[in-house]
Amino acid sequence: MRIVFGLCLIFVLNSCSLITNKSSKINGVSLVASKDSISETHIKPILNINANFAAVMPFGFIKNLKHPEIVFNSHGQWFGETERGTKQNIQALRATGIKTMMKPQIWVWNGEYTGLIEMDSEENWKMLETTYSKFILKFAQVAQETHTEILCIGTELELFVENRPEFWIDLIIEIRKVYKGKLTYAANWDEFKRTPFWNQIDYIGVDAYFPVSDSKTPTIEECLEGWLVHKATLKEVSDKFNKPVLFTEYGYRNVDFSGKEPWVSDRNMESINFEAQNNTTQALLETFWEEDWFAGGFIWKWFHNHEKSGGEDNNQFTPQNKPVESIIKAHYGL
Repeated sequence: MRIVFGLCLIFVLNSCSLITNKSSKINGVSLVASKDSISETHIKPILNINANFAAVMPFGFIKNLKHPEIVFNSHGQWFGETERGTKQNIQALRATGIKTMMKPQIWVWNGEYTGLIEMDSEENWKMLETTYSKFILKFAQVAQETHTEILCIGTELELFVENRPEFWIDLIIEIRKVYKGKLTYAANWDEFKRTPFWNQIDYIGVDAYFPVSDSKTPTIEECLEGWLVHKATLKEVSDKFNKPVLFTEYGYRNVDFSGKEPWVSDRNMESINFEAQNNTTQALLETFWEEDWFAGGFIWKWFHNHEKSGGEDNNQFTPQNKPVESIIKAHYGL
């Protein structure tokens, strides 16, 4: 009888490792690095939308998609992009009760897509691996020192991962020696099915810019239907690896056709469509936040100077000072 009880207990505990209750969801914001330190005044608007997590994003820079050297923690960077600034941001957030995800990111000069970073020689691949290891291990150490709850080991690096899977598998082993918290990787929405190391980390991280509607102003019902296939695929991957899915980024612009190609960040787009942003966001929250296998997500993106961010003339991703902010607040508060 004791053996049976013990086996049942093990089964329950293993099951709980995957399931996340709604009350314990990661209700996060992606906090854009600032030029200066942040204070409780900057954090209060994050608390006001019932967020309990913030992603802090130090940056490294690469000259072009073929260049193997990552420059980071330099004097020319904004304060929030550096080691010192990241530590300050995390400490300020923690003082108000907000947990953090460390999400070091690469910026390619001229804004080229990081998923296309690919070297043209073995020598350059080795150099990229060396510099990326230094970059990520430095911030893994910072994450450990600051008791950061989650570390994201990379963001949308599809061809780097595809070409060098052994490097990533070995890198995760090295990261585990430095950092003892939870790990994820931010795979792009069309990349996550091929990521080779989900079994080594704790969350299946996805930047959730899935196309869900071709309409100029998509309805909630259209978006809910548009999510059906994507949701089934995400659930399938979650089940395969027995890991919860985490939206390392999610969000929509308040523009026409916001659900058609949600990843587009073209600043030449001039339309303003708050209803489109409201409906796409509402449908995403309704689709996933009730699911046990879904851990939560980080809205893209949130600026520290809330009063000057977003607003009625802004059609970028931020929900700040837009109608959608109230939708997020209501759902995060459930």
